[in-house]
Amino acid sequence: MASRLLITNIKKLAGIETADLLFKAGKAMSELETIDNAFLLIEDGKIKSFGPEINNMAQYPEFEDCIVINAGGGMVFPSFCDSHTHLVYAGSREIEYIDKIKGLSYEEIAKRGGGILNSSKRLHDATEDELTEQALARLNEIITYGTGAVEIKSGYGLNTEDELKMLRVIRRLQAISPLTIRATFLGAHAVPEEYKGKQDEYVDLIINEMIPVVAAGHMADFIDVFCDRGFFTPEETEKILMAGIKHGMKPKIHANELDYSGGIQVGVKYDALSVDHLEYTGDEEIEALLGSETMPTLLPGAAFFLNMVHAPARKMIDAGLPIALASDFNPGSSPSGNMQLILSMGSIMFRMTPEEAINACTLNGAYAMGVSDELGSITVGKTANVFITKPIPSLAYMPYAFGSNKIETVILNGQVIQVR
Repeated sequence: MASRLLITNIKKLAGIETADLLFKAGKAMSELETIDNAFLLIEDGKIKSFGPEINNMAQYPEFEDCIVINAGGGMVFPSFCDSHTHLVYAGSREIEYIDKIKGLSYEEIAKRGGGILNSSKRLHDATEDELTEQALARLNEIITYGTGAVEIKSGYGLNTEDELKMLRVIRRLQAISPLTIRATFLGAHAVPEEYKGKQDEYVDLIINEMIPVVAAGHMADFIDVFCDRGFFTPEETEKILMAGIKHGMKPKIHANELDYSGGIQVGVKYDALSVDHLEYTGDEEIEALLGSETMPTLLPGAAFFLNMVHAPARKMIDAGLPIALASDFNPGSSPSGNMQLILSMGSIMFRMTPEEAINACTLNGAYAMGVSDELGSITVGKTANVFITKPIPSLAYMPYAFGSNKIETVILNGQVIQVR
């Protein structure tokens, strides 16, 4: 017998898409279709149907033999799709946080052996079991905040064996977590200490050793490079991306977090699925992105935590671009995977309307991790990743109440994961 779940008494069903829309751009980002007083029917893990609730639904044969969940006047949204995280790591880095408070910059901390290199040392000393246990706890936490899909990067290994260690952990998480998880190879996250002054040799190692073995084991969906001032140049980025593409990995890029790095243009040139961070985005970068299939992805948690300039989200949307929002969950610059908070930051920091921010955290986030054909909206046939809120007064309350968890029930793959 088919597994059928019927959600009734929904105050507002939000994020509905009836067409095969993969993302929203420009003015369309402000459009969020909803149904008041709605129902949602889930069958075999997929969205079967939805619409205005019918009086005495028990009289209709299509709703027979269903497990019924009464939403209690809460709202139902598609689960968040967090397209940029580094949540496989060992330990925390609050000592560097104190350095930041005292005024040291991200780059100054990195030059002192902190930052990514600090996490690299800790990861090297940790076992795969320890990394899996820590990462699974983080995954279970972000589920409670409404995330249903997450991209996880390597990049704290910085040598072949430790990068593979991270990717094996991500594979283990894919097998044991109800979340939809995509893996990204980020060997070009920083330059290891032993390659200082001979960065070209490390680039060669990534291209000639790391990428082939990662590809041979089908360990990653995407390849990423930190193309920015003090990290990898556009020319090095191009070489690495070309090697990744040759081995079947689609590009994603860290770009323009610290300066106008040229990373956005490189991403567009190589048809990157997304370019991420983008604090430094001007007219040339916007022009390059217009008409491309590359998703500009903003990471407000990192900008907030590092007290950086804000990406010009309003200018980008008004120019006709799409925007995705992601958490950048990592121990050094964004130690939170709470996408409800990221949603609020989209409105508070970037002046995005609630509708724009919700689309950025759901459908556009799904596109930025290559899953918007299956996730990111309430669409018949898509995987049933949704959450039910507590009774809240309006849709705008989601970003407005930035300090509280508004979620009552989480459903992933058509299965109830959490009931408060």
